[in-house]
Amino acid sequence: MDEPQTIRFDTRRDCEAQWRAVLGRAAQRLDMFDPDFALFPLGAVDADADLRSFLRGGGLLRLAMHDSTYIERHYPRFLRLLRDYSHLVECRQTPRALRQLTDSFCIADGLHVLRRFHSDHPRGEAAFAAPDAVDLPAHRFAAIWAESRLVLTPSVTGL
Repeated sequence: MDEPQTIRFDTRRDCEAQWRAVLGRAAQRLDMFDPDFALFPLGAVDADADLRSFLRGGGLLRLAMHDSTYIERHYPRFLRLLRDYSHLVECRQTPRALRQLTDSFCIADGLHVLRRFHSDHPRGEAAFAAPDAVDLPAHRFAAIWAESRLVLTPSVTGL
């Protein structure tokens, strides 16, 4: 097993680079929470290719969010991915009672995590091969997931 490593970042570019590094290490499950996913490049060509590869390998992707509008307006590739892999991707929207949550995180396989301390800023840290760093975000994600409802479901006529 790799040695645990933590990398701090404070720019959008570094945040995106660390998210891609977490995504690149994901094999089984990717759990993500963000108010609207505006800072995560879910619609980028390379991210789409990486997510498709992850899902073709049997990975599961779960996204929890406050509002899906940004994804619907700005990430058509992600919406196609959701349609193509609807059996492996699930998106949920938080109830109004949880809308005060302003952090953001991405957890891969219970080993790697990217955390932004506040969703309005790209500042945060990524931890790799660090299950202890994943523990708190994983518990938070489970609680958020349990309270949230299904959103962005593909239909016969499309999304």
